[in-house]
Amino acid sequence: MSFLNLTLSLIFVLIPLILSKALNLGLEKDTIIAVVRSIIQLLTVGYILHFVFTSNDYLYIILMIGLIIGAATANARKKGTSIPGITGKLIFTFLFVELLTQGILLGFGITPPTAQYMIPISGMMVGNSMVLAILFLNRFASEVHAYEEEIELILSLGGTPKQAIHRQLITAIKASTIPTIESQKTMGLVQLPGMMSGQIIAGADPIQAVQFQLLVLFLLLTTAVITSVLLGFLSYPTLFNQRMQRVKEVNPTD
Repeated sequence: MSFLNLTLSLIFVLIPLILSKALNLGLEKDTIIAVVRSIIQLLTVGYILHFVFTSNDYLYIILMIGLIIGAATANARKKGTSIPGITGKLIFTFLFVELLTQGILLGFGITPPTAQYMIPISGMMVGNSMVLAILFLNRFASEVHAYEEEIELILSLGGTPKQAIHRQLITAIKASTIPTIESQKTMGLVQLPGMMSGQIIAGADPIQAVQFQLLVLFLLLTTAVITSVLLGFLSYPTLFNQRMQRVKEVNPTD
């Protein structure tokens, strides 16, 4: 793609800006910030990845993965500020997902221990985990807020915090994992994965490209469920004190 073609592609930025202005949606500022940040971040990361891939030093690989987890945590924690210690819970969740997926991939020799494989896969897994964490936190806060009286009633009748919040917790977990599961049901029919399509366009064997894409899909599935379940069971106990009383109101996030 030439620089001219890239410049022409800004038409796809102008369209949402025009619609937002015409309909008074108020999305102009956020859209411009998102575009500028994406340009700067992708250019910066592009040069960094070129250096890391060339050196293939494990220290740089670990630092890059640490940067990915740190950025994901900083973004996701905005949706869980009402949950005590949410930053630590997110770091633990993302780190657990990273260690589990890479441990299986490297332990069974599914992918080689090189920067070209470890960093892109880590980015996809942690990125998906971040989105799932945001979906879970947003839905969990809404559920707890909506059924505040029901939770208090169960507690007053002698129920444990787990019993009082069980329905809201399970609802939030299911709601946050549904998008991943549903998208995989139509994969290849409605959605053509970018990784597979890119490999085929680059001249790779279609079957080989499909195999790699299936690997990513399987990883995304386990990432989705583990993220929601782990974050859920780490979060709900902090909403109660040792006397099994609610200690902090959870307000629905925007």
